[in-house]
Amino acid sequence: MDNEVIQIVQTKIYSIRDTKVMLDYDLAELYGVETKRVNEAVKNNPEKFPDDFWFELNDEEEKLLRSKFSTLKSQGRGRHRKYPTKAFTEQGVYMLATILKSKTATKVTVAIMRAFVKLRNFALTYENIVKKLNELDVKVENHDKVLKDILNALGELLREAKENETKKIGFRV
Repeated sequence: MDNEVIQIVQTKIYSIRDTKVMLDYDLAELYGVETKRVNEAVKNNPEKFPDDFWFELNDEEEKLLRSKFSTLKSQGRGRHRKYPTKAFTEQGVYMLATILKSKTATKVTVAIMRAFVKLRNFALTYENIVKKLNELDVKVENHDKVLKDILNALGELLREAKENETKKIGFRV
């Protein structure tokens, strides 16, 4: 069950402005509350949410999300947002969990923290793989240069050998 929650959470972590974030409506869904409750938590506890814990999406980011994920439902009253979507960093998500206290919130927060850790570990592993591939590329490039030099030297030796080769005139006895 815990892995299922982590997998669900991982699908709700986005990279926006080169930062891994979760959106207010996804958090609200996971915590089992209305989106306005998440936003009220930020509004009512500004000291717990410094600028680096969250940010509001601009129009372009909102438009991109809508086109990618169809974030708004088209029918019914109250389906369209009045305020910009809030994006929470890992620290913002944790801080939100300290305000939204319930068993569900605790369980979901643990899963969210584990999902962020898995993403971080994956990023480090990926970074190490890229680093090793770059090192191999340099080695292969150096080997290619050495092989080219060897082939050039062999070619030069063959040319010199042909030039120095004298044709013998006469008969062999």
